Amino acid sequence: MKILIILPNWLGDAVMATPAIELLCKYYPKAKLTFIGSLVSIEALKYHPNCENAIIDETKKAPNRVKATYDLANKVGSFDMAISFRDQIHASLLLKLTKSVICIAKKSWHSMFLLSHTPTIKADKHLSIQYAQLAITNTDAWDITTPNLKLYIEPKKFEKQTMGINAGATYGSAKRWYPERFAEVAREFSDKYEIIIFGGPNEVEMANEIESYLKVSNVTNYTNLAGKTNIKELCSLIGGCSLFVTNDSGPMHVAAAYKVPTISIFGPTKHTETSQWMNEKSTIVRHDIECAPCMRRECPLKHHDCMKGITSAEVIQAVKELNL
Repeated sequence: MKILIILPNWLGDAVMATPAIELLCKYYPKAKLTFIGSLVSIEALKYHPNCENAIIDETKKAPNRVKATYDLANKVGSFDMAISFRDQIHASLLLKLTKSVICIAKKSWHSMFLLSHTPTIKADKHLSIQYAQLAITNTDAWDITTPNLKLYIEPKKFEKQTMGINAGATYGSAKRWYPERFAEVAREFSDKYEIIIFGGPNEVEMANEIESYLKVSNVTNYTNLAGKTNIKELCSLIGGCSLFVTNDSGPMHVAAAYKVPTISIFGPTKHTETSQWMNEKSTIVRHDIECAPCMRRECPLKHHDCMKGITSAEVIQAVKELNL
């Protein structure tokens, strides 16, 4: 069974799609998977044991994206089944152009026009469940339980208890809690944990700010890895942490995949859809205010109260209540 899977673009969404991929492989144990996706999604998921081919989708950079999509379809060939976890017209077009036997994507105007199977997936449940429902569209496995998140990158083995701090969130500034408050949480537990500051290439300044606060507090047992890890290293390091404190972000879902005890700080996003899936030792810290969740990249009201109102004391207490 040859299956083409178009992955979501964002790291967190790609990780939330892993239960759906596990369901497909459970239903088709000898499935040979081809992944197409963004650099981050491919780098995180290409280690799946059923993955035969992993291709970074660069059609968006082409002068003519339709032609580039056509060329990519010719390159990968046809499949017994092709499924897109990306609700986007060029993804639907790619499935169509592969001439695969069964083509599946969430119901939309373009998927209905182009593809063979376009189920209605309601956005009223966790995104992992939505992806799982999409994956089983062409099976008889309707009574299913969405499994755990799954990454096949070996977690790092640290010699000491390690606390990860992730102040970034690629989606936008509205999702980001404040560096000084992350530093206060790290300082509180620095006698128990070694501290790693995580962050992407565009989050180095934020991580450096956390580092500066730790220096002022005479905390020395930290490592600042912002901008210094690739996706495989990031997943491995997070997987080895004993505790992870983070915004709603891709690294939060990586931590959930490894069952790392996690405190997640939510503001403008829907915790019911993108919380840490099936991570028993995890807590969400959020305030139920009138304007949240707004789902905006930047606070449209310019006050950022959904995050500003969350104190470091609240997060510190949430960590203590995990009873680690």
